[in-house]
This record gives sequence, structure tokens and C-alpha cells, in this order.
Amino acid sequence: MKIIIAPDSFKESMSAECAANAITKGFKSVFPDAQYLCLPIADGGEGTVDALIAAAGGERVSLEVKGPLGDMVSAYYGLLHNGETAVIEMAQASGLMLVSPEQRNPMLTTSYGTGQLIQDALEKGVKKIILGIGGSATVDGGVGMLQALGVVFYDNQQNKLGLGGEVLNHIATIDTSSLSPQLQHCMIEVACDVDNPLVGERGAAMIFGPQKGATASMVLELEKGLNRFAELIQQIKGNDFRHLSGGGAAGGISVAAAAFMNAKLKPGIDIVIDAVKLEQEIFDTDLVIVGEGSMDGQTAGGKAPLGIAKVAAKHNVPVIALSGVLGKGVEALHQEGIDAFFSILPRLSPLDEALKQGAENVQQAAYNIAKVLQLGKLL
Repeated sequence: MKIIIAPDSFKESMSAECAANAITKGFKSVFPDAQYLCLPIADGGEGTVDALIAAAGGERVSLEVKGPLGDMVSAYYGLLHNGETAVIEMAQASGLMLVSPEQRNPMLTTSYGTGQLIQDALEKGVKKIILGIGGSATVDGGVGMLQALGVVFYDNQQNKLGLGGEVLNHIATIDTSSLSPQLQHCMIEVACDVDNPLVGERGAAMIFGPQKGATASMVLELEKGLNRFAELIQQIKGNDFRHLSGGGAAGGISVAAAAFMNAKLKPGIDIVIDAVKLEQEIFDTDLVIVGEGSMDGQTAGGKAPLGIAKVAAKHNVPVIALSGVLGKGVEALHQEGIDAFFSILPRLSPLDEALKQGAENVQQAAYNIAKVLQLGKLL
């Protein structure tokens, strides 16, 4: 009997790896001889590096890079598949949580550190980079990332431009002659789960700027600058990236990656499923366990458990979901490939207590489910 344990993290309670270990312990106490495959899952956002390292047996690479405001910060990324694949989270180097609320200003913040992580991975010879772009502090169109990779931006006086979203309105010339040559031999996938375009009412500046500290006047300046940047890209590349689906994610870094790094934008969970080789593992599996902190009707919008369930459904493998909270409309998940779902909460308790007891509750819930399956002779 083979069981795949593939939960997402339970936010503020436990990581995906911790949840996977707890579920496995619960099941093993009932089915000690089963074959267990733990594949901690993330959807491309925060926690993706750690989840994929745990699932694929990778390693961390740590280094000092420029943070969002130019100060040095400690960051890391993951190396998988014998060093052939790098998993990078933008939030590690250019994340909003690295900037105190009173200092958040997308006119000043830069994606330079993310480019440094990418360059380090390229120098190690990776053939594929998975770039998770959630949680960024920037609206610089990915200019900082490109600068770290060798691109030089000049104003109309041929002065070399500095960092931050404020430079967008001053770009007159883009010199890509020193762009990292290793990019030619590396496939890049950007984990992008929004469809916002680069500019316009749903664009990077209008929608995400205020979340990163932009005032109304800053939003207008950033919008103007992103349009200017897109015009220059069109002149160089011949393509108009203004309305690329997902181009507005993470302050427009998706457009920079697509235009200059030949990156492909894909749903985060699809990228992760491919990275952990789920399709190869599931064909001889008897049961899949998924989970996350909260599940409701919105979980059908592409979150990790549904991505796993859809793969399992293709192979007629039953799926059971565990969650801290089962919210409104959760019944809709039956139509998405989840056969049964259970709350891990054994009793009413204060939220902080429930969060602290997450691993214990997951393990007990997994044990109870396994006992039911055993008694019902389903496995």
C-alpha cells in the first residue's frame, strides 16, 4: 500500500514539512507497513523553497544580497535535482516583510537582491530556475533584478541610473550587452497566480502599489514609469508586454523576466507539481492526503490541495484533505477531486492555542482517519 502525504503549510501553525511528518506519524501508527511518500507542497509563494527542499531532497544556499532598500540582508534559495534546478523566492531578497511599515516606499525599493540570487544560481550551473514572486516590496518593473544580471539603464544624458521604482521615468536607453550569458542555457519559470497586467486600472502600480507604501502621487508616477519601460521594451523586443496576463505581479518583475530572460509564467502549483515529480509517483498510489490551514469554496481557485487533487483524479486515486478550518462552500471541493475533508480541531479552543497544537492535532486527526479506513477495510 502506497500513500502520498502532500500538505501545504498550515499558516502561522506549521510548515508543510511539519504537517507532512505529523500526518505520516498518525497513519504509521495504524498502517506501519505502508509505503509513505512525503511531498510537502507550496503554491509558489512563501515557503516554496523549504517545501521543495524537503520534498525533493535538495539543499539550501545562503548568501548576503541587497535588500529592498539597498542594505545587505541574509537570503537563501534551494538547489534540487543534483544541482540542476534552483528554487528562488523573491520575498527572501526583495520581500515586503524586510521593510518596516514606516519605510515602505516603492519609489525606493528594488528587486536587485532577487537578481543576485538568480545570478548566484546561474554561476552554479543550474539548468532551470523556479522563481516564486509572492510578497515583494517593489514596483520597479524588475529593473533591479536586471541590473544585478548585468543590464545597464541610462537616462537621456547617458548617466547610469540607480535603483528603485523612481528610475522608471528616467530610462532612455537599455544596454543588455552584459546580460548574464548563462541565461541562454537556463529555463526560467515564474510562479504567477494573478492575471493582473503591467499597467492600467488592474496593473502593478494601481493595485499593488498602495499595499507596498505608495501614496496616490507615487502610484501615478509608477504607472507612468511602467508605461515608459514597456514602450522601451517594445522598441527592443518588438512585443508589447503592457497587457501580459500576470505581468503586473510583484511590481512588474514578470514582464522583465519574460522580455529579457525568456521566462514562462505558470500557475505556481503546476510548477511545484512538476518539480516534485508527482505525476511519476502517483500512478501506483492507493491514497493521497492533502491539507492546509483553511479550506472553503475559494480553495477551488487554484490552491495547492486542488492542484494535487486534480492530478490524483486523473489516475483515479482517492484524496482526503485535512484542514484547520472548513469554511463556507467547502462542499464544492468534492467536484474538484477531493473525496473527503476533515477538520483537525478536536475541540473549541482559542486561536493561539489551536495554532500551537497544530502538529499534535494533525497527527491525531490522521490517526483517526486511518482507524476508520482500517475498520472499514478500505485499505
